[in-house]
Amino acid sequence: MRLKPIDILKVLVSLALIAYLLWRVDLGAVSEAMRGASVPLWCLALLIYFGAIAMSTAKWGVLLRAQGADVPYLDLLAYSFTGLFFGNFLPTNVGGDLVRGYDLTNHVRRVEDAAISVLVDRLVGLTAFITSAGAMAAVAVYVWGRQDLIGLATVVWLATAAALGGLAVLFSQRLRGLVGRLFRIGPLARLEPIYLHLSDALQSYRDHPGALARAYLMGLLVIVISNVVNWLVALAVNVDIPLRYVFLFNPMLAFAPLIVPSLGGLGVNQGAYDLLYSNLGGVATPAGALTVSLLMQLIIYVSSIPGGLLWLRKRRRAAAQFGAGDELR
Repeated sequence: MRLKPIDILKVLVSLALIAYLLWRVDLGAVSEAMRGASVPLWCLALLIYFGAIAMSTAKWGVLLRAQGADVPYLDLLAYSFTGLFFGNFLPTNVGGDLVRGYDLTNHVRRVEDAAISVLVDRLVGLTAFITSAGAMAAVAVYVWGRQDLIGLATVVWLATAAALGGLAVLFSQRLRGLVGRLFRIGPLARLEPIYLHLSDALQSYRDHPGALARAYLMGLLVIVISNVVNWLVALAVNVDIPLRYVFLFNPMLAFAPLIVPSLGGLGVNQGAYDLLYSNLGGVATPAGALTVSLLMQLIIYVSSIPGGLLWLRKRRRAAAQFGAGDELR
């Protein structure tokens, strides 16, 4: 497998961030917390995290049915696990979304339909995260009185407005025409075919607002489950993070790996935990935040192992069929 420069950069960023965090925090405190971790609580958190994956897969199924594709849930679950495995363990540019979209082509008539379903699934999920982060930021500033977080909240609110505006441009027929005019100006003209093609593909969902609403609500439920998982992991290592702050910061954590390239979020996730829970939130020590993030990273990796096993079984079956074909010839 040949690594491209961006893949090497991801590995280097992950290693550099981990090295910096290990240099910055009290490793003795991290080691002590790890040794005293409650294995039953961590296993419970892992089990519940599988529930988040299952719910996220169900969300994808809702969006696919809106396209007229009724794909068996267990098949979608297998594709989701395989995508998670590729996204978490491989440094190449073969992303998890690309893998599950490729697997889905076995059930849809056009490759484009598979790609659009994956794209909309990702957009709906990210919308749930960013709107949840925006709402909780407002609660923190105006209800909890955390005026010191106004800078962070402002960034989140601007990102929320930008995300909702972008969705409106993609899904609204009227806004689509207005924005389309911008792509006829100067250098932007080269991007007009891409914008129109993407917008045309997304128009099929305009006639299914109910499916989009259900998918969005399921995305919010995924966040709630993920919040509980993070809280349980903190309890497992005796890091006393109030649950309300998990609901505040956890939705923001999802965007860190999207902004900074890394290997499956390794290093970037740890830095985000340290920034939010320790530096800005002040609800955990640097060592406590790092400990929680490392155990959460372990959950992310362990939960995606089934995807690797499913992919390996698929490869073996394909090899067996190829061998049988050679014998027949």
